[in-house]
Amino acid sequence: MSRKKDTKRFLKPDYKYSSKVLSKFINKVMLDGKKTIAEKIVYDSLDELAKNVSEEPLSAFNSAIENVAPKMEVKSRRVGGSTYQVPIEVDELRGTGLAMDWIIKFSRSRKGRSMVMNLSQELTDAYNNVGSSAKKRDDTHKMAESNKAFAHFRW
Repeated sequence: MSRKKDTKRFLKPDYKYSSKVLSKFINKVMLDGKKTIAEKIVYDSLDELAKNVSEEPLSAFNSAIENVAPKMEVKSRRVGGSTYQVPIEVDELRGTGLAMDWIIKFSRSRKGRSMVMNLSQELTDAYNNVGSSAKKRDDTHKMAESNKAFAHFRW
């Protein structure tokens, strides 16, 4: 391991809405360092989201992320030669990061339309608590619930 002190890097808010969460989302959408293209995709999909839900774009985006963010997840713990899936609570930053990853992953896996339309549709589904990313959150919660018996292995 490195002996250097691990410092947290701070990221600048985006230029249109001045939101750090949205800036993080743009960085996650970005491929091959093409930030301008990622910004255009995200801003256009936010405009589409605002049309679909008739709410301000940034607040609709934040509620979509909140809806998909998991509260519990499972981690593998090795105890006495056996591996157990131990349920743990998810930190708020990790929850939003997972929600962003899921939304982007499922919008990329949709076929047939542009990334702007796919991302806006996935964000609309997340806002309405339906769709692939909401199902992923529910599956994560079910997994944590079914492995509640191993919660005493948490440390």
